[in-house]
Amino acid sequence: MADALLQIENLSKHFGGIIASDGIALDIQPGELHAIIGPNGAGKTTLIGQLTGEVAPDCGHIVFAGDDITALPTWRRSQLGLARSFQITSILLDFTTLDNVALAVQAHTGHSFHFWRDARRDPALRDPARAALERVGLGGREDVIAANLSHGEHRQLEIAMALASAPRMLLLDEPMAGMGPEESVRMVALLRELKRSLTILLIEHDMEAVFALADRITVLVYGRVIATGTAEEIRANAEVRRAYLGEQEVATHA
Repeated sequence: MADALLQIENLSKHFGGIIASDGIALDIQPGELHAIIGPNGAGKTTLIGQLTGEVAPDCGHIVFAGDDITALPTWRRSQLGLARSFQITSILLDFTTLDNVALAVQAHTGHSFHFWRDARRDPALRDPARAALERVGLGGREDVIAANLSHGEHRQLEIAMALASAPRMLLLDEPMAGMGPEESVRMVALLRELKRSLTILLIEHDMEAVFALADRITVLVYGRVIATGTAEEIRANAEVRRAYLGEQEVATHA
């Protein structure tokens, strides 16, 4: 669609005899939370890798905000406003939450990590880092050493680090993986708040969260898109029920 923020056209990727992406065509509209679901091995993470530039497609095109980014490196895509929750750096467990996000701000602005000590003093780095922590619900945890955070808080911190680049679109790969029920509820609330101001592409196995959050859902099976639609349309799609949802959808409700 002409007004799409992200357009994917005929995206294909093979790893030997394995087809990870099979002519994927997809559009993500501005302000949309679009979920990608599918069984293990469907090619979801490979798709995210191609969008971020970590995996080179064999053919096809990726257009973001009107620019063809298919051949651009990861850092250029980040500068254009495309961010992944885990793309900037792994969490530095010996640093505080604020230090981690300040370093992510520093990385986005192009400064060397050799000058990381400056991130502990420079308000141009600390202020946006504090704002990102507030957005993800970690405003009161600035001085906590990252190793002492819970698993759910680590996920929140990773999202804060992605937000440090002031993205137009956020790519989230399994943000609720390994979470307990209470942590999952908090993450759903966070994503619901973030979608008020960001376009989000979400890969997630938690069907309850997907159906509660997504404006549209795309189903991948063996690297191929078999359906795209609203939660209601996906639930009612016979091919999706046969290929993936099965009994899951019976117990899932928005």
